[in-house]
Amino acid sequence: GAAAPRIPRVRSGTSRLIDPTEAAPRILPYGDSAFLVEFGNRVDRAVSERILALNAELLAADLPGLTETLPAFGSLLVRYDPLETGFARLSDQVKAMLTPSRAETRDARLWRVPVCHDGDCAQDLAAVAEAVGLSPARVLDLHLGVTYHVYMIGFVPGLPYLGDLPEALSLPRRKDPRLRVPPGSIAIALTMVVLYPVVSPGGWHLIGRTPLKIFDAGWSQPALFAPGDKIVFEPIGLAAFHELRDAVEHDGYRIEAQALAE
Repeated sequence: GAAAPRIPRVRSGTSRLIDPTEAAPRILPYGDSAFLVEFGNRVDRAVSERILALNAELLAADLPGLTETLPAFGSLLVRYDPLETGFARLSDQVKAMLTPSRAETRDARLWRVPVCHDGDCAQDLAAVAEAVGLSPARVLDLHLGVTYHVYMIGFVPGLPYLGDLPEALSLPRRKDPRLRVPPGSIAIALTMVVLYPVVSPGGWHLIGRTPLKIFDAGWSQPALFAPGDKIVFEPIGLAAFHELRDAVEHDGYRIEAQALAE
């Protein structure tokens, strides 16, 4: 068959890019009914854990006027009802939660996600292997050997951004993004992994596909995953992929998460 296209390597450094103790978080107004708690602007698991701990404490406090919180890579967006509270009051309440002496603990979930790497389920696997100078089997060994951390949900509804992919698999995004990526596709770029919840454009390298549904607007919680969740990928063959996908489509099968204490 035709040789896999060559993909340039990039060096993105380690995932440990920022010391979370370097500076205190900043609180910045964001419109007339929201503000950002900004911890940094780089992808770092320790920073993410601080953001998620603050998010959990805010939600548990059930503060008057608080309407929504949205964790991202380096910040937490806090939305509020200006008829019930205000920027000064709510930001002071958040500041009180940022003192170093406060415990930073939260509940987390571990998901074991089945993934198929055969045939069209892994369209870019051969090209990725050639680009990083490894065999396809070794690429999968490295990819499957990580317990991934969900940093945030974004781009399209329910799409999780996972870290941290081994440095040996770090690649830039594709030069020719696809217009239609199948739902369930698992793709890599730089030191991140994403799972596409719906058919959408995408420029990441497809190395697997899960038969699970990870987003459904009809669910009480439409996105299967949430920031702070942990994900382990477990390989399955093509026959098992089709069998499980049929169960999902016809019987509404969903996996359950394992509770973790952090």
